[in-house]
Amino acid sequence: MRSRRRRPAHPNHERWLVSYADFITLLFAFFVVMYASAQVDHRKVGKLALAIQVAFQELGVFPASTTKVPLNVDEPMPFSSVQAIENATHTTELGRIASPPTDSLSAASQESNLRTLQSELEQALKPEISQHTVALHRETEGLVISLREFGFFDSGSATLKPSALPALDRIASILAIRTCRLRIEGHTDDVPIHTAQLTSNWELSTARATELIRLLILRYRFSPERLSAAGYAQYHPIASNRTAEGRAQNRRVDVVILSEHIVRSDVSASSPSKPSPSVQ
Repeated sequence: MRSRRRRPAHPNHERWLVSYADFITLLFAFFVVMYASAQVDHRKVGKLALAIQVAFQELGVFPASTTKVPLNVDEPMPFSSVQAIENATHTTELGRIASPPTDSLSAASQESNLRTLQSELEQALKPEISQHTVALHRETEGLVISLREFGFFDSGSATLKPSALPALDRIASILAIRTCRLRIEGHTDDVPIHTAQLTSNWELSTARATELIRLLILRYRFSPERLSAAGYAQYHPIASNRTAEGRAQNRRVDVVILSEHIVRSDVSASSPSKPSPSVQ
């Protein structure tokens, strides 16, 4: 019996399309899975945040919030509010959960930052410190740079001396790269003043503080939100007013670099729970 002759097989030049289609399918599936895993179910996260908020309030961990609880639990609070709750950075006065107190690690970090800042300022102000026109010291509120009157102001005047600008340039260059809050405090001795421009030590101390703030804003481009001014006249002396040396030390403008816990307490105190009565 004669065997049937097989026809010669022709090579299939389109077989690569099968592998290519499989690869494209796998790649498509991979990106679908990645996209699905990257999506956050805002509704579920909102429910979770709401449950945590209510549970903590019932346990008394946080004071009761004045935020309105949504009536429809299927549509809980916006996701931005959920993120704010998770970050725990809001205050009770604004109807939000209070942030936990600063732990020891954060306090140690703040202390280290202040020490580094003090070291930089001492190095930059060596000439003025040796001439006793500038002094640095620490207080509970933060780091204080004392600018003595005879190095920065004429007697009885709130205008800065041109010779004081190099020292102020160095101070500003160090503070400008940071975000710390500054309180500028004016102080005088107990010798009364009465001129055409200034009628009391209150006005003199306040005018000097605001003059320095004006310079920080206009010359050094400091953000006004970082700054505050205060005038204390002769009522916060650091030395006795009975001697000329003591009075010279008391005539000063202090640049107080506030610690973070002082800033937070000031913000809390400036957020009244009740509206202030209007003055008629």
